[in-house]
Amino acid sequence: MAKRNPDLRAVVAPSPVIIAAAYDENGKADGCTLALYTPISHRPPCVLIGINVTMRPRKTLGSILHSGAFTIGYPGEDQVTEADYIGVASGFDTDKLKDVGFTVSEGQAVHAPVINELRLTLECEVVHTVTVGSNIQITGEIKNILADEEILDGKGRVVLERLKPLIYDEEGFAYRHAGEPFAEPFRTGTEFMKQLEK
Repeated sequence: MAKRNPDLRAVVAPSPVIIAAAYDENGKADGCTLALYTPISHRPPCVLIGINVTMRPRKTLGSILHSGAFTIGYPGEDQVTEADYIGVASGFDTDKLKDVGFTVSEGQAVHAPVINELRLTLECEVVHTVTVGSNIQITGEIKNILADEEILDGKGRVVLERLKPLIYDEEGFAYRHAGEPFAEPFRTGTEFMKQLEK
C-alpha cells in the first residue's frame, strides 16, 4: 500500500478524556480537561499527564505544582458537556466546577479534590515534572482509587461498558465511544506463537 507524508505533528491515537483537579494556594478546587494522559508504570502504579503551557496560563497546572498532588477523574459519555466546558473555560475567570454543578470531597490518600460526580478517580502524588516542547509533563504516583460500585464487577475491576468513558479523537476532532472487545490480550499472540512452533 502506498505511503504518504502528512503534516508533521504529534499524531495521537484516540485517548481517554480525564479531568485533573487540584487545590490552589487558597485551598480552592479547580480542574482542567485533558486528553494527554497515559499509565506509565505498574509498580508503583504511575500515570503521566501533559498540560500545554504555550496557549495560555493554566490555573490547574499552578495548583498541581503548588500542592504536589492531584486527582484524575473519568467523565462518562453523559458528562461530555461538563467535561468539554472544563477544558475550554479558564479557572482564572470562573469557578468551572461550580458552573457545571460538580462538587468535591477531600481525597482519602492525598490532599487533592475528588469530583464526586465522576464515577472513577485516581488520587495521585506528584513524583516528577519535566517540560517537553509545548507541554509540562507531570508524573503522578497513584495512592488511591475511588470507584462507584456500579461500574465494578464482582472482582472489583472496572467494567468499561459501565464506566462509558469519553474518548478523544484528535485526528477526527471528535469525542467517541469506547468500542466493543474483539480479541483477548496476550492469548491471541500466544496462540500464534504456538502455531509458529509446530
